[in-house]
Amino acid sequence: MATLADIFSHKSTSPAIIIPESGPELSYSQLYEQIKSFQQQIIKKCNIKPQDAIAIVLPNSLEFTISFLAITLLRNIAAPLNPNYAENEFKFYIDDSKSKVMIVPKGWVNQNKPAVQAAKAFSVVIFEISWDNHSQKIHLDIQSGNPKGGKFETRDPHPSDVALLLHTSGTTGRPKGVPLTHRNITTTMSNIINTYKLVPSDRTLLVMPLFHVHGLIGGMLSTLLSGGTVVIPPRFSATDFWKHFLQHGCTWYTAVPTIHQILLRHPLPSGGAPKLRFIRSCSSSLAPSTLEELEKVYKAPVLEAYAMTEAAHQMTSNPLPPLPHKPGSVGIGQGVQVTILDQNGNPTEEGEVCIKGVNVTPGYLNNQSANESSFTKDGWFRTGDQGKFDKDGYLFLTGRIKELINRGGEKISPLEIDSVLLSHPSISEAVSFAVPDKMYGQEVHATVILKKGQQITEKELQDYCGKYLVKFKIPKKIYFTDVMPKTATGKIQRKNISKKFFKPQAKL
Repeated sequence: MATLADIFSHKSTSPAIIIPESGPELSYSQLYEQIKSFQQQIIKKCNIKPQDAIAIVLPNSLEFTISFLAITLLRNIAAPLNPNYAENEFKFYIDDSKSKVMIVPKGWVNQNKPAVQAAKAFSVVIFEISWDNHSQKIHLDIQSGNPKGGKFETRDPHPSDVALLLHTSGTTGRPKGVPLTHRNITTTMSNIINTYKLVPSDRTLLVMPLFHVHGLIGGMLSTLLSGGTVVIPPRFSATDFWKHFLQHGCTWYTAVPTIHQILLRHPLPSGGAPKLRFIRSCSSSLAPSTLEELEKVYKAPVLEAYAMTEAAHQMTSNPLPPLPHKPGSVGIGQGVQVTILDQNGNPTEEGEVCIKGVNVTPGYLNNQSANESSFTKDGWFRTGDQGKFDKDGYLFLTGRIKELINRGGEKISPLEIDSVLLSHPSISEAVSFAVPDKMYGQEVHATVILKKGQQITEKELQDYCGKYLVKFKIPKKIYFTDVMPKTATGKIQRKNISKKFFKPQAKL
């Protein structure tokens, strides 16, 4: 069938969702009952039609899980948004998605949150959602708008229906809408299950935000399709992470490198490292030194993966042992074709990473020019990443094509510089980037965070880079900071790092 309804094909009584501390634990059957209750409540109070978009503005929670699955199984389009957006950001996404309804936490309308202000500006119907722990039921209360209710009828989703609408992070311009169908999403879910051999006894502790494909598809939905259990704390807490992990018998987790590094800086549980089947890393490059430290501390394979919103998340991953997993590589294609093409669309040794697969979006939302530039004539999707294969077919990313530093005609990969900086024992995080230069066009600068208690000068770090990099690749200026600006999903945007730290002395 290839729709999200496949999650409930077995109607299992085993745990599907666990909310730590005082939250509920719902089996698959109980979760399905709450989904039906949500659907009946929203249809009776609001006349929404199949393929209407519904904005979900909720933190990681049972309410988010129920909302997302209920909306998509009604043949509607779920449009999750970061609850921390500003009003103008909400307005952009509401307008672009043409959302008819917004789901927010209880109390948000009275507090007149930015999401509420934006929804009212577009006359969007607002529902507040809450879980009643006493009655063990989900409640939807209409708070704003002028809806007309209808009669509830079961709607079975079609594989070609759009289930999810997300937007690119906008690293190279205006965010682009990415519609993903049921078939796109379930293909990735199956690929992830196959990559990591997920089974019903597996449990994951979800630490990535559900408004992003990493947490939503890579963490939650794939686990649910496998019949496993998802433990969902309201937010990531390094202090509570291992307590929840051990308490609920988790076997794996997926996160960005930043979270791995935070966990490494916190003490292990009193009994030592818990038994993990594997650790997954995605959404940003993982330094080989961090991978090695994770494996040494947690005694589990660390598998780096490569993903994009346009591919409904995962494209490649390092495999489980006994197959090799290689530090610095994002692995091999997982149910996805991967090739390297030059700017003319011809195969080349090092060039743009391009993919094909049933998981790939049918095309950007109302953006023909982006579709024409992002897909080749024979259907390959251009990722915008530069890479190459090794002799074993493992993919190594060598840069972001639009982020390559062009110093006097020399094309420099910032990932190469990042890797060298991160190999220094005093460095916790490092990001290199281009800045304008009168002589060379662009010059290399970098920003670093030192590990706790470590000290090093700019000159010492530059000398260290000189052992591994040709002179023109060594950062001309290195900034030291305690906080590295990131997106809500933990991604580094080099243009934002450059804006924050580079202050031009004079107009070029």
